[in-house]
Amino acid sequence: MPVSPAYRPDPRFFDLGPDYSDAVKAADFPQTILRFRNDRAAAEVGLETLTDAEWIAAFGRFDPLPGQPGPVAMRYHGHQFRQYNSDLGDGRGFLAAQMRETPQAAALRERGDRPRLMDLGTKGSGRTPWSRDGDGRLTLKGGVREVLAAAMLEAQGVPTSRALSLIETGEALERGDEPSPTRSAVLVRLSHSHVRFGTFQRAAYLNRPDQIETLIEHVRSLYHPDVAPGDVPGLMRAITAASARLTARWIAAGFVHGVLNTDNLNVTGESFDYGPWRFLPYYDPAFTAAYFDHGGLYAFARQPEAVFWNLTQLASCLAVVSEPKLLADALNGFGPAYIRELRAAFLMRLGVHSLGEAADQRLVDATLALLREGGEAMRWEPLFFDWFGGFASSARALSGPRAKLYQGEAFDAFRFALMEHEPDRIERLEHPMFAAREPEEMLIDEVETIWSAIAADDDWSPLNAKLARLEATRTAWRFDT
Repeated sequence: MPVSPAYRPDPRFFDLGPDYSDAVKAADFPQTILRFRNDRAAAEVGLETLTDAEWIAAFGRFDPLPGQPGPVAMRYHGHQFRQYNSDLGDGRGFLAAQMRETPQAAALRERGDRPRLMDLGTKGSGRTPWSRDGDGRLTLKGGVREVLAAAMLEAQGVPTSRALSLIETGEALERGDEPSPTRSAVLVRLSHSHVRFGTFQRAAYLNRPDQIETLIEHVRSLYHPDVAPGDVPGLMRAITAASARLTARWIAAGFVHGVLNTDNLNVTGESFDYGPWRFLPYYDPAFTAAYFDHGGLYAFARQPEAVFWNLTQLASCLAVVSEPKLLADALNGFGPAYIRELRAAFLMRLGVHSLGEAADQRLVDATLALLREGGEAMRWEPLFFDWFGGFASSARALSGPRAKLYQGEAFDAFRFALMEHEPDRIERLEHPMFAAREPEEMLIDEVETIWSAIAADDDWSPLNAKLARLEATRTAWRFDT
């Protein structure tokens, strides 16, 4: 298979052996129709040179890529809505391959100088030993939704997995939450790690400190190499800091993950596995994404609490082989780190430089107050679009479609706080996107409209047009993750 010279296989998780995963085979699908390929992401790991036929062979039939041993279903446990489940594991996906980023991709990342180890993980690739009563499949609608979520989050500067490939597989699936029968697909995502908090929980549940120690060194050496060997509290601090950064950027993006179970958080602080996600239409702390989240456990404003709770479960696993007090000290760094990262995330989204802790916090507070006071009329994403670049955008914002909203005491406080901050890379405002009257949003009605065109008429043009606009948005914001 003619991968590019930049392709560097490095299947490190596979070396851990059968205590951590099971060798599996992909399902034999009746069809393999390529619906989406992300060549920009593929180029980061040397896979952009594959022809469509070779792409389908790799990501529809799962012929092994060069230097890869074949797929494995990862073993893990987890708390699901805070109820422990020891029957989890990769039930409809697997780890297909691992490879290194290209040096060019590493150089483009914020604070990035080392080519990272990257995973190709699947969703909908067939049954595994951990499928239980599931069919191991993914609906095409679910795949389309993950493609959209990942593209929007990347544009907004959120650390996220990327949808690499979506292939329709020609099966009719029965689902309780979609009109059935519905179409099937297999998704491949590119991400930094699929080692979950739940991966550690399984080892702790089995009373295997040796497995915990092996996982610690695996994670430290590959994902947090600045932590010294044997420094378990240091690793906890690194994972806590990465998780705080991710959570803050979710909030600044107005994103609700929907299912923040311990098997859906990983050791690199990278968002992945998008199921019933939503983006806020307007500020609503109680906004939930999952129809089955009846108590609002994972509501928008409760996401920091949820991530912290999950981190405490990870710390309890590490305490099997480390000093609990030192781990608690590391864990307690989450709150201060989250506040710091939230200030940074809001400044990033508003396109302004930091002026210091007090002034930055005034701007965050004033932004949230304006969103709160504006109610349903003050949509989340348009506020950041209108005022990107700070006061340099005042003429644009005050002559735009929301001009009438920008008045009153809450707005005056916001404008004063914004005026204190200088624009960051003001040349970004020259991008044609900022000449538009409306930004790109990702609200549920638009998602349903995109899917309806596919379901009713096999019309993929609305999806492709949306992805093109999101790519233009990403290049306009130029946020680093």
